[in-house]
Amino acid sequence: MAIIRQYIAPLIAILVFFAALVAVSARIFLPADMAAPAPIEEAIPQKQAAVLNPIFLGLNYSAFRVR
Repeated sequence: MAIIRQYIAPLIAILVFFAALVAVSARIFLPADMAAPAPIEEAIPQKQAAVLNPIFLGLNYSAFRVR
């Protein structure tokens, strides 16, 4: 167990660090439009934004129910 703790675990930690360093540094070589951070939310097109379920608008159609 001492070999794992002294040699293998630090080697794995260093390899993970260098893999993350390479992944982050690769952004330098990307085109300018791809180097920007990803958007958090996708914009909703106007046609989809206009069509909403009446329940979400707080409307209650129970008064219009046919008995």
